[in-house]
Amino acid sequence: MDPARAVDPQWNHQAGTASNTPLQDLDSPIPQETCHACADLDGLRAAAAEAEGVVHLAFDHDFARHAAAAAGAELAAIEAFGGALEGSGRPLVVASGGPVGSEQDTPPAAGSPRIAGGRAALALAGRGVRSSVVRLAPTVHDDRACGLVQQLVATARQKGVSGYLGDGANRWPSVHRLDAARLFRLALEKAPAGSVLHGVGEEGVRIRAVAEVIARRLDVPLAPVATEDAAAHFGFLARILGNDMTASNTLTRQLLNWRPTRPTLLEDLDRGQYFG
Repeated sequence: MDPARAVDPQWNHQAGTASNTPLQDLDSPIPQETCHACADLDGLRAAAAEAEGVVHLAFDHDFARHAAAAAGAELAAIEAFGGALEGSGRPLVVASGGPVGSEQDTPPAAGSPRIAGGRAALALAGRGVRSSVVRLAPTVHDDRACGLVQQLVATARQKGVSGYLGDGANRWPSVHRLDAARLFRLALEKAPAGSVLHGVGEEGVRIRAVAEVIARRLDVPLAPVATEDAAAHFGFLARILGNDMTASNTLTRQLLNWRPTRPTLLEDLDRGQYFG
């Protein structure tokens, strides 16, 4: 997701990636782009020093392979941005994970490998950086097949059953990609230093409801998966699929006058692009 491109394609901005993925492999051209891998700390510092503000989204999401290394690279990148912006009062907006409860609540340290990066970004407020953190819902969606829900679709297709854990009543927050993009833009423009924001459009979508849509669209049975079979059935998702993790966006809406208006997760999922 590129918040600048999604909200205003005329923004003059630079781009960084979690790896050396060329920008032409992303979804559309970016005007006057410069690409930096997150490991290129000198490049990140130089770009940040020339920028009016920084939005940091990139993260290596191969959690199963090297979550600790990814989190370490995240901290190094944030420190590089902070060093370039220190004392300037310019904004740094960092994508984080693990929204739970309200924006004033502290997520558990083990909740997301991005939480440590969010804390590091907030600490930069004491060094003259207008830093803020957007805790993104675990499901960022649009009408294209993407994200964790696409993993559930792939699992249901492979296993021949659309499953859920327990009674499926547990809930996940979600947000539409373009609603999230507007939130990042508002944070860049006017979020006070040290702000914690929740990129949450829907505070809780029941996992069974997601599984029901998947079952209907794939024409496969809907069934619970026993806890002892979860890892074999869902893979890495088994660690989080049964969690009940609702999150509020009330303080974010009040602070920035942000109003999510895009389709809901179930509406996007039912449009069928996830099943092509």
